[in-house]
Amino acid sequence: MKKLVCYILLGMMSGSVHSQDLEFTQFYSNPIYLNPALAGTNQCPRFAMNYRNQWPSLTGSYVSYAAAYDNYFENINGGIGILAVHDVQAKTINSSQLGVMYSYHIQLNRKWTWLLGAKANYWQKFLDWDKLTFGDMIDPRRGFIYQTGDVPRGGSRGFFDASAGTVLFNKNFNVGFAAHHLNRPNESMIVGESKLPMRFTGHMSAYIALGQKSQYKNKTVIMPSVIYTYQNGFQQLNLGTYVKYGAFTVGTWLRNQDAFILTIGVDTKKFKIGYSYDVTVSKLNNGVSGGAHEISLGFNLNCTNRPATFRTISCPSF
Repeated sequence: MKKLVCYILLGMMSGSVHSQDLEFTQFYSNPIYLNPALAGTNQCPRFAMNYRNQWPSLTGSYVSYAAAYDNYFENINGGIGILAVHDVQAKTINSSQLGVMYSYHIQLNRKWTWLLGAKANYWQKFLDWDKLTFGDMIDPRRGFIYQTGDVPRGGSRGFFDASAGTVLFNKNFNVGFAAHHLNRPNESMIVGESKLPMRFTGHMSAYIALGQKSQYKNKTVIMPSVIYTYQNGFQQLNLGTYVKYGAFTVGTWLRNQDAFILTIGVDTKKFKIGYSYDVTVSKLNNGVSGGAHEISLGFNLNCTNRPATFRTISCPSF
């Protein structure tokens, strides 16, 4: 398995194949990672943090972190967001990015609001050559015992990229689209060129409240959602539903031919915490990979001024 991971990494670096972007299972726990147009949709200052450990049973697992802040500013009629992401791939490739985004909010009529967002992002990628193994290091009987004759070439790369997105929503429904890596920067960490492929994401969710006339304070809410992603020939369809009762949320998702996802969370409006587990259903299988664990935290601060006309989007919490 270790050799398999190394071959995959070498293919990514040489440009013979292209890498795909990191994706968090709790899509809406860090909304501005999903779509820059969602910056400022909470109105008040919002902080989000994510941790993901994918395939922990393998030697080369993927561990990812994200932290975000966004807020709505009435004087610019939109939201500002800051996003930082760090990803460690098989303990060999480290990738960090820092992005700044702006979302312009347009009230089309009494029911509908349109958001237009853009993001500028800086990446820094680093390859640890000491973690790689090559064919000339192998003895047919004793395995990896020789020093390689391969000479390190490069090892790091920094670059900018740009993204844009849009969202249309009303009280009970929202639909959005985002396009990432519009300028297709060179992400190769060795000699040569490897263009970062554009990634396109479409997302849609509904907010269906049950028992509106109930005498109880807590109402049950169902939030069906769809997320579709395309990047460099790779397609991914996520179908899911959340059920919310009071501060508690449970959800299930199916990622086509890849994973079945279970999510639980608590959202008190000021603080939220969520946990999800991906059960691998692909040929890799869950027993070999260990699935994927993900934890999210969120904090909402009080607003100093609340515009009377501001509309909060009804997105899922996790």
